[in-house]
Amino acid sequence: MLEVLQSVIALIVTLSILVTIHEYGHYAAARLCGVHVLRFSVGFGKALYMRRGRPPEPVTIPAEQTIATRSNEPLNGTEFTIAALPLGGYVKMLDEREGFVPDDQLHLTFNRKPVLQRIFIVSAGPAANFLLAIVAYWALFTLGVTGIVPVLGDIDPESSAARAGLHVNQEIVAVDGVPTSTWSEVNLRLFGRIGDSGEIQLTTRDAQLSRDETFDSEFSSMGSPAGLAPSNHYFIAVDQWLSDVEEPNPAQALGLVLKYPVIPAVIGSVIDNEPAIAAGLASGDKVVEANGQSIDSWRQWVELIQGSADKPVSLVVQRRTEVLYLTVTPRATEREGKRVGYVGASRQSIDLPADMQRVVSYPLYSAWLPAVQKTWAVTVFTLDSIQKMIVGAISPKNLSGPITIAQIASATAQSGPESFVGFIALLSISLGVLNLLPIPVLDGGHLLYYLVELVTRRPVPEKIQLWGLQLGMFILVSIMLLAFYNDLTRL
Repeated sequence: MLEVLQSVIALIVTLSILVTIHEYGHYAAARLCGVHVLRFSVGFGKALYMRRGRPPEPVTIPAEQTIATRSNEPLNGTEFTIAALPLGGYVKMLDEREGFVPDDQLHLTFNRKPVLQRIFIVSAGPAANFLLAIVAYWALFTLGVTGIVPVLGDIDPESSAARAGLHVNQEIVAVDGVPTSTWSEVNLRLFGRIGDSGEIQLTTRDAQLSRDETFDSEFSSMGSPAGLAPSNHYFIAVDQWLSDVEEPNPAQALGLVLKYPVIPAVIGSVIDNEPAIAAGLASGDKVVEANGQSIDSWRQWVELIQGSADKPVSLVVQRRTEVLYLTVTPRATEREGKRVGYVGASRQSIDLPADMQRVVSYPLYSAWLPAVQKTWAVTVFTLDSIQKMIVGAISPKNLSGPITIAQIASATAQSGPESFVGFIALLSISLGVLNLLPIPVLDGGHLLYYLVELVTRRPVPEKIQLWGLQLGMFILVSIMLLAFYNDLTRL
């Protein structure tokens, strides 16, 4: 129950930050263009909190100027609202299409503004999300981003990596020619190749960089110093790679295993209603034996469990000074197209040795450049993933909804400010990209209409806009239902 509450709070905090920034982009642009904003709401439904801003300045109308209709009352200030349902937000502007507007207030309406100003106002929301990501990455790169040095450990001799010639103690310094200084960067580049056919190029070297690295503006690419001259290049052929795999693990699929210290088989946490807790396992338990076999590491324990789907496993467990004899039956689940056992237990966290960690930082004055590059790289990756999902190159089961977002937000918040800020940046980019898709209802749909108006010099007919609204709602609801379904199947 506590985990659910933490996830809900993390989801509310995360979405509130993203929605507030997004809507503030629209609000600030509207004010800049002289459009009156009636309401700025974070969330939907009943208002939990409301504060009213200052009303717009009245306009002096010359006595000789005839006005058909005048306002009986001046406009109120903007309502700044926090609503009960924190799953979005909106900015409501003064607009003739949503009700009667007196002649002396028409200059404050959105629909009367030139088309370029309307484009600016609509695009300002997604732009604010991209700007948030850049600021977040700038802060992270200035303070230093900690990652794991991508040095390879044991490689399965039957894997693609082994057949290509990769071996232990090599550091992956580039994927497809793009420099990588941490394991997360390697994974980001590999995720971008899912669904592709052709060759994946991995560049390695035997030497390792020092743990703390400070780069200046003279670098060849984000996260890698200038002058990097790797010596080994390997090519791995792929064909529609992992296109039908749910929740793929690209590094594991290639046989790339991160070099890691031996992790003891100590339980960190157990999940409710899963075999581990049903068997009596608890946080802090050390698995000593399984089916009479001595367990020396967490990896050995995981391999045994994954190979024992729906089969009882007898355990010898050390709990403080006690020795317990338990039996757990892993339930069968599918992972990367294979049937494996799962008990719902995570390992106890350990501190990585200093030589396995790398802190990448940049001077304050130049950190904005890698921040922009990182934002651009994630944006391209997001667009590429959407395109591949549409054409069927990757499984739509990879689409995530609010439940998964809540779980990740909670996990990153518990991992520390660095992880949470990085997740906020990633999600902010996703929100910006999704809102720019040319789907009616979204900002991108409105931009499409305004671009047509800019070219044809007349608005898109209301009938076509109504059809577009219905189509956009259908697409949006379908995506939301698919995302919810994927979330529930992951549970």
